[in-house]
Amino acid sequence: MKLNRTSRGARAGVVVGALALTLAACGSDNAVPGAAGGESSAPAAGGSELSGELVGAGASSQESAMEAWRAGFQSANPDVSVSYDPAGSGAGRTQFLEGGTDFAGSDAALDEEELATAEERCFGAGVTELPLYISPIAVIYNLPEVTEQLQMSAATIAGIFSGAITNWNDPAIAAENEGVTLPDLAITPVNRSDESGTTENFTEYLAAAAPEVWTEEPSGDWPFSGTQSAQGTSGVVQTVEGAEGTIGYADASRAGSLGTVAVKVGEEYVPFSPEAAAAVVDASPVAEGRAEHDLALELERDTTEAGAYPIVLVSYTIACLAYEEQEQVDLVKAWLTYLASEGGQQAAAGAAGNAPISETLREQVTAAIGAITLAS
Repeated sequence: MKLNRTSRGARAGVVVGALALTLAACGSDNAVPGAAGGESSAPAAGGSELSGELVGAGASSQESAMEAWRAGFQSANPDVSVSYDPAGSGAGRTQFLEGGTDFAGSDAALDEEELATAEERCFGAGVTELPLYISPIAVIYNLPEVTEQLQMSAATIAGIFSGAITNWNDPAIAAENEGVTLPDLAITPVNRSDESGTTENFTEYLAAAAPEVWTEEPSGDWPFSGTQSAQGTSGVVQTVEGAEGTIGYADASRAGSLGTVAVKVGEEYVPFSPEAAAAVVDASPVAEGRAEHDLALELERDTTEAGAYPIVLVSYTIACLAYEEQEQVDLVKAWLTYLASEGGQQAAAGAAGNAPISETLREQVTAAIGAITLAS
């Protein structure tokens, strides 16, 4: 199969995988904030004249936001069908690079090998990677008898997930939580079993902020074998919910009633919040060596800036800078424009609790979207 052509068979497989999300969102179109009836929800390009199908796949972290985006976009464009399979970042990148989808969601930017593949898949024009979903990654735990929010430094978190700290009343945890009665209970860390951008973001933080404890290279694959693991964001959350003494990491929008860790930044402990996550993103430059319209970021994981939360997930929407048919160009540009719009970002934030992008970042994203064109 040529990578620069969207395979009908591959697209069909993605559509089947995304059916559950499609049906779930169809039933809630009118319940999403900003999804219908207001100017803020309408895409900036195309309007109701658009028709056709968009197929996407990728990060499960974006699932709640994607439902809101689909509802808002399809409300304004009833002749457009958008499907999204939350199969995970690695699977989404693979399907996109193989031509099976029009766009991908990924919690990690493309690596050098993937960028080279994308050149062929996208008719020599390459890709744009747009940071349209910004959310803190919460360190979640299940300790029903502990009512206070636990505080941990990067070194303590790294010690827990590397297996060096094995009990909840360990002196390292107790020293950061004076006055908290910690149980004499074994710690069960829970990690993702699938290749995950959330894992890559989490291990990037550990490697940058606690290099003396976390000596593994950042990766989307968990570096240790024989651990307690689960598939996808939902799997990790369900596993932590299911047993006392567990601890895991997940997109903060999915933390629910579980305990969450306030992370030490400088001399203070910072709970997760959309605002604290956005503070790190706005302070981070575009990664070196990327093409003009590629907005992959080099996040400042070891920041000491007051009020910043460094365990942040930036999930990209990845699209080609050239498509084979004008219909695809029009649909992709309208879709991305809506995702980046104030209304689109507000709809996602209402559904998923993520941080809306700043006006400065929106200007960069808009310029990149404007560069998408018909393949020559």
